[in-house]
Amino acid sequence: QVTLVESGGGSVQAGGSLRLICTPSGDISTAVCLGWFRQAPGKERERLATVFMHSGGAVLYTAPVKGRFTASQENAKNTLHLQMNSLKPEDTAVYYCAANFLGGGDCLGSDFRYWGQGTRVTVSS
Repeated sequence: QVTLVESGGGSVQAGGSLRLICTPSGDISTAVCLGWFRQAPGKERERLATVFMHSGGAVLYTAPVKGRFTASQENAKNTLHLQMNSLKPEDTAVYYCAANFLGGGDCLGSDFRYWGQGTRVTVSS
């Protein structure tokens, strides 16, 4: 069983940056993939980035954040990061990290089995 905790959210003006951190309670070295998601008010949850744990750290981004957001792992601290640059008001949402292990979920979709509680990001114009 793994518990994920997101941190680093807050309020920022458009064009600014934030760095989110996902800290797991257990060992994620056997995870197949880790993902970043967000859910804006009144909208469905959307996948932002998927980190493939055993593919040299390959990351797959979705169109809304490609080129602005960077997902990375800090193996020494067993954490996952999301560096968000050039933030826009439409990036306002609750951001989540999630994980899949062997035998469960879909790393290319939104079917992730372990989720954090989320951290809120607000971008003002």
